[in-house]
Amino acid sequence: MTDMGEFREAVTAWAAGGDGDPARVLADRLYVRSAVLLEGPSDAAALSASAARRGRNLAAEGVCVLPMGGAMSVARFAHILGPPGLGLRLTGLCDEAERRYYARGLERAGAGEQEFFVCAADLEDELIRALGVSRVEELVRAEGDVRALRTFVRQPAQQGRAAHQQLRRFLGTKKGRKIHYGRVLVEALEPDRLPAPLEDLLTSL
Repeated sequence: MTDMGEFREAVTAWAAGGDGDPARVLADRLYVRSAVLLEGPSDAAALSASAARRGRNLAAEGVCVLPMGGAMSVARFAHILGPPGLGLRLTGLCDEAERRYYARGLERAGAGEQEFFVCAADLEDELIRALGVSRVEELVRAEGDVRALRTFVRQPAQQGRAAHQQLRRFLGTKKGRKIHYGRVLVEALEPDRLPAPLEDLLTSL
């Protein structure tokens, strides 16, 4: 049985220079109506957890959540998924620092009239602010990472940085950690306390 993961793989292969026919067939079969372009898998984990807490199954709704592997890929994916290609509605999250890449990429792909939501620094920063430093530290302890965090904050490069900044950087220090905590932090939030960019994105879908 085909699913949205197969469509995502077909789109990624197409964006890498492969044949677009498998993605076209799957888009029709799965009634894909929109694509959420995200920089990486940690954003996808947070969005999926947010949707699940609201009792929503985005794939069943025809929404493809697609981590692109970086903001520089937005033009390529927008070209094949947006109006010039499959004609899907495009949306997504981006960091403030990457906003210009998204705007330029969408314009270059001929998909400039799409709505994206912007995080002040990144989504991890938004989630830490929403929860507060003390609560995030509690979650790090509960996940068994407190020793690693203590070692990290003792590093010379971390001296003088606020605890919020240290936590944000800590989440990116080990492969898979940002993905894991993308889910953990969202699940720890009250349902009505999602950061505005994530809340607005979810509401728009």
